[in-house]
Amino acid sequence: MNRRDFLITASAAGIGAALPWSQARSARGERLRLAMIGTGMRGQSQLGPLLSRDDVDLVAICDTQQVMIDRALAIIESAGRPKPQVHGSDGDVNAWKRVLDHKGLDGVLIVTPWEWHAPMAIAAMEAKIPVGCEVVAGITLADHWDVLRTQLRTGTPYMLMENVCYRRDVMAVLQMVRAGLFGELVHLQAGYQHDLRAVKFNSGDPDQPYGSGVEFGPGAFSEAQWRTQHSIERNGELYPSHGIGPVAMYANIHRGNRFTHLNAFSTKARGLHDYIVKHPKGGPQHPNAKLGFKLGDVVTTTLRCENGETILLQHDTSLPRPYSLGFRVQGTEGLWMDLNQSIHVEGRSEAHKWENAQQYYDQYDHPLWRKYADQAAGAGHGGMDWFVIHAFVEALKAGDPMPIDIYDAVAWSAITPLSEQSIAEGYRTLEFPDFTEGKWKDRKPIFAFDDRY
Repeated sequence: MNRRDFLITASAAGIGAALPWSQARSARGERLRLAMIGTGMRGQSQLGPLLSRDDVDLVAICDTQQVMIDRALAIIESAGRPKPQVHGSDGDVNAWKRVLDHKGLDGVLIVTPWEWHAPMAIAAMEAKIPVGCEVVAGITLADHWDVLRTQLRTGTPYMLMENVCYRRDVMAVLQMVRAGLFGELVHLQAGYQHDLRAVKFNSGDPDQPYGSGVEFGPGAFSEAQWRTQHSIERNGELYPSHGIGPVAMYANIHRGNRFTHLNAFSTKARGLHDYIVKHPKGGPQHPNAKLGFKLGDVVTTTLRCENGETILLQHDTSLPRPYSLGFRVQGTEGLWMDLNQSIHVEGRSEAHKWENAQQYYDQYDHPLWRKYADQAAGAGHGGMDWFVIHAFVEALKAGDPMPIDIYDAVAWSAITPLSEQSIAEGYRTLEFPDFTEGKWKDRKPIFAFDDRY
């Protein structure tokens, strides 16, 4: 797909409906007018990269918790930016709808609990407002089809804001894959292996959001208010995109390749219960120690691809462990693993020996990082938050396709309900939906990136 062949039309701020997004924006001025729905801790971490740009005006924010609104406003003020219009101070859970009533919005960032992503994105696209949505795209499989069909029908740009696709080593390895360093790809691995026990429980004190207690739901704060409930009610690969995003790009998913089959297995659930029992503010008699958790401590999901590759994902968030996304890229000429930053390339590495990957990272450092590393310094998650915001903004300004597009978004995210179904049906292997309806055969890789985004 040629970037310039993909021109989105819209009627915004009185601009004629036949104009591409980029021309409509230019007719209003060079700066983008953006809004943010959700100013919790993730939203606040995204404010820095957003406010550092001189081509963006943040004109509206929305949250239902005043403490989060106040913290976001303090960040905005400290950046020397004008105060945006504020929605949700009254606690109205539907206040986000008023954000979409703003005239002339060039885009909206959705940074809310997962269950709100699909309805908010659908409403925004119906209103012809481009969407940058934090992961995940939806909860049920039907959610994903609804988001996809809305985007295709309205033509409104949609980008999944998957920041790990912009991690520096991940992008260097993309360069290695594109250069054929590993030969023909055969097998890939990744996951979300991150001890979230202290994220899923706290005391409810906004100043101690991590690990300060064993409460969740209304009596807790931040993610513990909503994320923990998913561990009680659901069993599957609940957070796939950090892992699947990069490896899907390595394997050219939706660009000459696709997922064809999926199955999933789950271990027993012990970690969250043990955390509650052993925590100083918990114990065997604490009410939450009586809970049953449905989410297995380690969920393993396997995918098969049209071109013959297999992909293994692991979701591991309830046991003590250091953080790792567990990347492995293996081909006919060698492999890379991120856990110990190791690489082996046949004919270049000593036989049966690992090399440290740093010299390869340096050699294949991506042009984006070479160009923008200084600007990204200090942004969240090692700078990759800056890059994902940059990509969304630059694609909007140019009227180009989103580098992480609607097909990527729904397929990566749909791994969750499909894995839940597989486990619930006795670990059955399922056929993976072809969200592109055959278009994957002719679409060309666009995630090789130039030095813009």
